[in-house]
Formats: sequence, structure tokens, C-alpha cells
Amino acid sequence: MKYFDYREEKQQGTYDFPLAFYHVESNHSHYQMPYHWHPEYEILRVLKGSFQLTVDGQLLTAGKDDILMIQGGTLHGGIPDDCIYECIVFDMRLLLGNNKLCNKQLQLLMRQEMSTVLQLPLEPASLSNIIDELFLAMSEKKPGYEFITQGALYTLFGIIFEANLLRASVVQPAASSLQITRFKNVLNFIEEHYSEQISLEDMSGIANLSPRYFCRFFRKMTQCTPTEYLNYFRIECACEQLTQMPLTITEVALNCGFNDISYFIKAFHKAKGVTPKKYKDANRQYASKLLV
Repeated sequence: MKYFDYREEKQQGTYDFPLAFYHVESNHSHYQMPYHWHPEYEILRVLKGSFQLTVDGQLLTAGKDDILMIQGGTLHGGIPDDCIYECIVFDMRLLLGNNKLCNKQLQLLMRQEMSTVLQLPLEPASLSNIIDELFLAMSEKKPGYEFITQGALYTLFGIIFEANLLRASVVQPAASSLQITRFKNVLNFIEEHYSEQISLEDMSGIANLSPRYFCRFFRKMTQCTPTEYLNYFRIECACEQLTQMPLTITEVALNCGFNDISYFIKAFHKAKGVTPKKYKDANRQYASKLLV
């Protein structure tokens, strides 16, 4: 299962502690973020550089120290630029307990009657401090970190409610809802069939649009063409296979839908700045350092 699948089905964290932490640098095999969504909430913070994100069709650029709270079920993805970023993905049900008042407030978020603001402010200072505490606990995972993490999440949402960093969920117009549904269907098709030959007609047919209109529609949603995105998704899948599976360059290319090996090498170099072989060798060295 890929780190950021189009529709993540994997368990975030463990069954008993459904919360996962990711630290991502440019040499990470999943540096770029394909468009996807998951039922869990996600907190993303940028430590360095910038990250151009599209969140439910809204384009924004997050810079150093910016913190985003992405609501469960929200379609999101984008391109980092010389960026180091971290994510915490968690199941909101982790916070449900016997406290009826807290449960009532959390249920507003879980039912999507309310949502947090997308970009959390740096003030009050207590907000940024508790975010730091949360990420530090999850990155170090010292004994007892589960208590600290869960407590930090309660405090975080307490500050969010206190500072009124909430908004009423807006019912999308039928046309916008249909567009997002069509887009999700196309992404689902790409994820399931990226290893096969996919034509523009195949993708536009899934969206029930003419190829010409589909190209305009897709660019509006992603700022790139359908073919560019398909190659981008395939290259990300290739990165995972190059670093995690004992496969040759040719095997990886074929697995990811590239029948022309020279074209695969050229496309990979354009996307990553290095050849597949150099990428494979460099990331093996990076992985070995992490194990020391």
C-alpha cells in the first residue's frame, strides 16, 4: 500500500492507537503527494520551503511554519518545493470517551456539521506550542508518548474551540459536488489501472465528459493535464518500488505502465532530477543511515 494512496484504505497507526506520523524530506520515496483523501483528520506542518496544495479545489501555498488542519474526507494533494514537511494522521474516534460534553463537540466535526479553519494561525502561542508538543511526542515516541499525544490532541481542540477557529460546513452546490465526484472517480481509475495502458479517452469516459472538456476540467482541478498527472502518479509508484522491492529498472518501468524503458528513464529524470538507478542507489544509502 502506498504512503499516500488516492483513497487510503490502510490502518493509520494501530488498531488500539489509530494515529500515524510521517516526516518527509526531498529524498523520501513519497515526497510528492498525489491527490487522495481518507476518513481521518490530518495535521500537516511545513518545516522548510513551500508546499503548493489543492484542498477540495482550493489552491494555496503553505510556507515554513504553516500548519494545516485537513478535515476527514477532504480531497487534497500537491507539490512540495525544496520542502521538509510532517504529517500526523489520526482517527477522531480516538478522542471519544465518557465525557458527553466533549463527545458532543467532537461529533460536530465528525459529522462535518462544523470544520476547523484550514490554516491554523500561529497565535495564540498556546496553539503553536501544543502543536510542537504533539509532533515531538510522535516523532520521538518515548515511553508514555501515547498519553502525551492523546492529551495534546484534547488540548489542541480545546484551544481551537476556545479561539473559535471553526466554520460552519458549507453545502456544496450540486454542480461542484458532481465535479468532485467525477474527479474522485478518475483518480480511483488511475490508482487501480496505472500499471496498464490508459488513454485520454479512458479517463474522460470515466468522468462522462468529452476528451476536450475533460482536459480543461482536469487542469482546473489539478493545474496539470491528465497525461502529466498519470505520469506523475506512475513515477511516484516507481519511486516506492525502486526503494522497497528487489526489482530491476525494467521491471519497475513495466509494473508502472511504462512500456518504453527509455521514455521511463527520461520521464523519471525530468520529475526527480536523477535517473532511476541513481535514485535507487541514493535512497538505499538514505534508508541504511536511518537504520544505523
